[in-house]
Amino acid sequence: MIAEAQPAQLPLPGGREGATVRLHPLMTGELPGPPAWFEREEGRLAGLHAAGLRVDRATFMRIPVPAFLVEHPGAGALLIDTGLHPSVAIDPKQSLGRLLAYYYRGLTMNSEQAAPAQLRARGLDAADVRFVLMTHMHADHASAISEFPAATFVLSKQEWDVLGDGKPTDGYVKRQYDFGFDYRTFDFESRDTDSFATFGRSFDLFGDGSVRAVFTPGHTHGHTSFVLRLREREVLVAGDAIYTERTLNESVLPYKMADEHQFRRSLKEIQRYRERTPGALIIPGHDWNSFSALDPAYA
Repeated sequence: MIAEAQPAQLPLPGGREGATVRLHPLMTGELPGPPAWFEREEGRLAGLHAAGLRVDRATFMRIPVPAFLVEHPGAGALLIDTGLHPSVAIDPKQSLGRLLAYYYRGLTMNSEQAAPAQLRARGLDAADVRFVLMTHMHADHASAISEFPAATFVLSKQEWDVLGDGKPTDGYVKRQYDFGFDYRTFDFESRDTDSFATFGRSFDLFGDGSVRAVFTPGHTHGHTSFVLRLREREVLVAGDAIYTERTLNESVLPYKMADEHQFRRSLKEIQRYRERTPGALIIPGHDWNSFSALDPAYA
């Protein structure tokens, strides 16, 4: 890999005492997905069904591909994940590669859905984004990294450490992130971590309590979710620690996980967080109904 990462110096610059943030959910595209991939089936055909084989495509789920704009009073504009690259609207193979472009055939996106275009519609430029916080580096989350060359990308060391051997069959596409950009990592195995609410390991990224990274491994070995403090509530951007509301409500597991034991533990921490913080908004990674019900902005 060309890309190299340095340890993040926490807290990141821009923190302000008592800060709260604004959140703007961004839909960057839509994928068709076999239900058994997101909500695991049992039985001898489970693997085939999860791959979309021997399944009527009319039964496929609508899968949103989100990113999130976060406005911080001191740090400015941040993103959580990047969503799909603008080229995906024309030729998905350019960003996703042939394998994933074939798997995601039926993907729908127009160029105005790409995160840079949605930022422009809000009076912002891609160069205004100071930090991009990555839940993980799978292709549908990291596709548009190249559109933010001026940003600092912040992710867990545990996620970074798997990228050198990342393969499309594991969800990673090296061409999306192998740039000489400013990558900074925080190490959830270090002594600098702290607990937050029901999460055993976390970092207060700006030192003001407004944006917290919480360790939710399982989907990938370094998966991170983010807790945002708004004026009157908290928001948990859970990423793929929970694909759907059924995972949250019924503990329905996806077909494939990097580590099922860790996934179950992270899910339990999220479920306990919901119990202890009943006013919090919890956003699953790829639930169409949940994402469609979100407001355009939260303050």
